Amino acid sequence: MNLYDSRILLIDDNIELADMVRDMLRRNGYVNVSCSHTCEQGMRMFREEQSQLVILDIMLPDGDGFTLFRKIRDISDVPILFLSAKDEDNDRLFGLGLGADDYITKPFLSQELLLRVNAVLKRTYFSSARMSGDSLFSAPSSGSSSSGDPDVLILGEHRISFAEASVTFRGKTTAFTAKELQLLKKLAQNRGSIVTFDALCMAVWGDSYYGYENTLMVHIRHLREKIEDDPSSPKWLLTARGLGYRLKKEEKTENEKPV
Repeated sequence: MNLYDSRILLIDDNIELADMVRDMLRRNGYVNVSCSHTCEQGMRMFREEQSQLVILDIMLPDGDGFTLFRKIRDISDVPILFLSAKDEDNDRLFGLGLGADDYITKPFLSQELLLRVNAVLKRTYFSSARMSGDSLFSAPSSGSSSSGDPDVLILGEHRISFAEASVTFRGKTTAFTAKELQLLKKLAQNRGSIVTFDALCMAVWGDSYYGYENTLMVHIRHLREKIEDDPSSPKWLLTARGLGYRLKKEEKTENEKPV
């Protein structure tokens, strides 16, 4: 797929602004840009068009963008970029904390929006790893799994399947988001060693990762909620204060001998 063939859906009740953004994207090569102006219409168009990027306003006439974001996330990990007049820090952090890929406040520079759209699409669909055929859900490196299956990671009673992007704990299976899986994959590939904040941000957000440190902390918290017995007192995903995070190796029992 060509970058500029990406299907983009803009959901904003300001018709004049939506038309301006659509026209700007089309002038810069994006040929599949659609506009909707309500939550209901946006959700319907998202399902029908199988959009590959959503640009989402927060204040909509029949609801709010945060709620619509959650509904889309229930069925898809498509990248979502908030574009909103709500510029308070709390709103921005809340939006990013939900798992949004970016958050731009109005008014904005058209060129800035274009650059951010380019960056989100490239790191989601056109990274060098994907272009070379390396799947997002590829297995961790040798030695990171204790199950004998390279697609499976065992953390106590938690059985993680990279191929299925899920974790099973006491009979209940929970799905990972794409970002959670990318973080866990990076940590599993370096199990036992500290992975720096920068390395983790780079693994998820690519070259344009600067400024995502606070968002990283939110994703780590959500990840702990899925892989730890007690997320507030983690056993596996440990913090290396001031440096990054480390996925703890399993401790050998007294009866085990090193090979």
